[in-house]
Amino acid sequence: MSSFLYRLGRAAARARVLVVALWVVVLAAAGGAALLVNQGTDDTFAIPGSESQDALDHLKRVFPEVSGTSAQLVLVVPAGAKADTPVIRAAVGQAVTRLGKLDQVATVVDPFGDNVQGAVSGDGRAALIAVPLKVQLAEVTPATKTQLAAIGHDLQTAAGGGASVHVGGDALSNRVPKLSPTEGIGLVIALLVLVLMFRSLIAAVMPLVTAILGVGVSMGLIYLATLVTPISSTAPMLAVMIGLAVGIDYALFLLSRHRDQLAEGLDVEESVARATATAGSAVIFAGLTVVIALLGLAVAGIPFLTTMGVAAALGVALAVGVAVTLVPALLAFAGHRLRPRAPRKRKRRPKPRIARWWVRTATKAPLVTVIVIVAGLAVCAVPALGLRLALPDNGTEEHGSPARDTYDVVAEHFGPGYNGPLIVTADIITSTDPVGLVNRIAGDIRRLPGVASVPLATPNPKGDTGIIQVVPATAPDSAETGDLVARLRGQEPHFLDAYGTRTAVTGITAVGIDVSAQLGSALLPFGILVVGLSLVLLAMVFRSIWVPVKATAGYLLSVGAAFGATSFVFVQGHFAGVLNVTHTGSVISFLPIILMGVLFGLAMDYEVFLVSRIREDYVHHGDPHHAIESGFVSASRVVVAAAVIMFAVFAAFVPEGSATIKPIAFSLAVGVFVDAFVVRMTLVPAVLALLGRRAWGLPPSVDRRLPVFDAEGDALVHELRLAEWPGVDEAISARGLRLEDDRGRPVYNDIDIHLPRGGTLVLHGAGSTALLHTLAGRVTKFTGDLKVLGRVLPQHTHALRREVAVVACRGAADPARQVAEALATDAGLVVLDDVDLVLRTDLRNHLRRLLAEPRTRSGGPVSFVVTCQDPDRIADLVPAAATRLPVRSAQPAEVR
Repeated sequence: MSSFLYRLGRAAARARVLVVALWVVVLAAAGGAALLVNQGTDDTFAIPGSESQDALDHLKRVFPEVSGTSAQLVLVVPAGAKADTPVIRAAVGQAVTRLGKLDQVATVVDPFGDNVQGAVSGDGRAALIAVPLKVQLAEVTPATKTQLAAIGHDLQTAAGGGASVHVGGDALSNRVPKLSPTEGIGLVIALLVLVLMFRSLIAAVMPLVTAILGVGVSMGLIYLATLVTPISSTAPMLAVMIGLAVGIDYALFLLSRHRDQLAEGLDVEESVARATATAGSAVIFAGLTVVIALLGLAVAGIPFLTTMGVAAALGVALAVGVAVTLVPALLAFAGHRLRPRAPRKRKRRPKPRIARWWVRTATKAPLVTVIVIVAGLAVCAVPALGLRLALPDNGTEEHGSPARDTYDVVAEHFGPGYNGPLIVTADIITSTDPVGLVNRIAGDIRRLPGVASVPLATPNPKGDTGIIQVVPATAPDSAETGDLVARLRGQEPHFLDAYGTRTAVTGITAVGIDVSAQLGSALLPFGILVVGLSLVLLAMVFRSIWVPVKATAGYLLSVGAAFGATSFVFVQGHFAGVLNVTHTGSVISFLPIILMGVLFGLAMDYEVFLVSRIREDYVHHGDPHHAIESGFVSASRVVVAAAVIMFAVFAAFVPEGSATIKPIAFSLAVGVFVDAFVVRMTLVPAVLALLGRRAWGLPPSVDRRLPVFDAEGDALVHELRLAEWPGVDEAISARGLRLEDDRGRPVYNDIDIHLPRGGTLVLHGAGSTALLHTLAGRVTKFTGDLKVLGRVLPQHTHALRREVAVVACRGAADPARQVAEALATDAGLVVLDDVDLVLRTDLRNHLRRLLAEPRTRSGGPVSFVVTCQDPDRIADLVPAAATRLPVRSAQPAEVR
């Protein structure tokens, strides 16, 4: 990966004009296409397979009048007056007639009708005109909304006497999140942080420009996708929020590495290529984890959530693409202007850095630090036990909006349950008295606890399906309403036994309860997916058991604290006024799973960036405590800047954000703050100090089976270091090779080899077979420098294996024939294990001739490496000029 990114970064730097032009064209094309053909967002929350959704789909076929969205006109008279007067009855009647003539209106319920109950409030001051529509919310036209508002205004005028009419309901809701100037504060803070960090306006502006461009492309593609699939209004805003945060951070990582390299004297183009390979590898690792976690939202099995995850993942993927292509091109454009100025020499000794003081404080008494942080975050997570999930309704709309004002008036005069009525459907196709059957079911429902009223019970025109409207005594997002839904569903056996009819509970409120329940049940499998992924990926990166365990535990602590803070504010209502929270008691259902997915990727990002520096120092010096301090000091500046920027971007969506985005942004801001500053920069150093050397290393059996993920481009750094070594074209060049067995004992140690092309190397001794397979690219867990056929190992073992033939002479019927076949395929290196076991004269003579003429069929040179127990026994077999190398272990070795 790092080698590919190195070439990509260099290519982007050389073709910088083309790269920038292509991205601008992509932005224009995506934005233009989205503006021309987008179909708008769709906030219909469906959950296929649930009882509520199946019943709702059934109603669309048999009773369409009650399956669409609806509007409400609520007439309220002043205190002391009554709504049921002849004047008001006449005015309402005229309004009902006009409403019934609107194209998208299915029917109108006159509150003073003969068969209508509960449409006049208990205090007599309010009357509710229900207006079911034929269409869903996304299909309600602006003309219909305008006509509803005009009829409401005329009704208010006709009623007179100080009466007011509120026009609302789901049809008038507007839950589409909008950007406001407040969100720009996050970008301003990001700019200030970047200016303070880089002391360069060009360097500070560049991450903002690239992040905004990436977000623009992702928004265009998301709206373009509305042609083929419904997308909720939350998805684009979520993509903007996450895309901006990660886009700035990813560009920051590359820019920081590039400037450090320029300060060391590297050429601009070479520095761009190396920064793309090293920091770009970390960016791809971080982006990959976020994308996988966001795509993992599909485990919930809810289409709108899957679409939301895909949209957010697209934004992150584009941020990664911009970081490894556009950012290198802009770095090349900036040239030497990004090279940091040489600091002025100071006579006084510089003061200790804050980072050094911080890490020394955290690790001075590491056990105390760990206990305090774990206990503190556990306490912060306690409010999460009361976290309630619900889908947004008109109660989450902004104060002053028609939908919110109508919602509040209905709750005040009729009770909170009228804002979220339930619908019980009954299969009455076999009944000879459909009206009577529906009324009897309604009577049973009226006696259930938690039912405020049953204002409507009627069969459809065909008489095969009955609907009973049930008004709960509590708000739609309350736990008591959820209990009532469960109670109604629990009555199905009773209705089947007593009346021979099957029932189901549906309606927007029931769908929301089912969505919340399914999302809640998906948290555990999603959490297992995320935790498992965290353990495996970090083990691949750091070759350690304890580092992944510690990182995953820290992630869970961060998630718990974020959940606790969110519940403390948005459920319990603390500081709600300060943060402009207009609705408390519940948060949007998909907040927990989105927070877990996004925070997972960000936490792994900080973990890799910080711990990789610590590990690098430990590998070079072997002192775990010095490594913690040195690695922390070198990485903390970038980690702090990245965390502050991400916190600012998320926090900027809280004050003026919509009710849907606000809690998500708040929880992400808290999660990033806790994870970066409390967990990664305080808890992690303390835990590593406690573990010491035990923090590093995998069991050998696991180490061999687990793939290597080079998240920091160490392999490329190693390859570049050996680019000019050994200075001559050799078949094999080795320096300080060492291999240990499963118990840490040396198999071979301190091996140096310089084999010219066309030469033969004879290995003998206890570790000869292991060394032979190392040179053939079959053993990769060694230390030291090794080049075979010009390829650096172990980075290019897969490519090398195509040029190397391995012949196991023990048990081979004709090893000479295998060597001849290898030469026919132009193998550059042929290795023969246990060549002294070739005893037949004819085979031995054939093999001698092949070794004496080291040429492939095409005439290229071929080198040989052979192993044996006693080199004297093969003196007649190998050329006289063959190099002999004894390979001995300090003690008997064990390699499985």
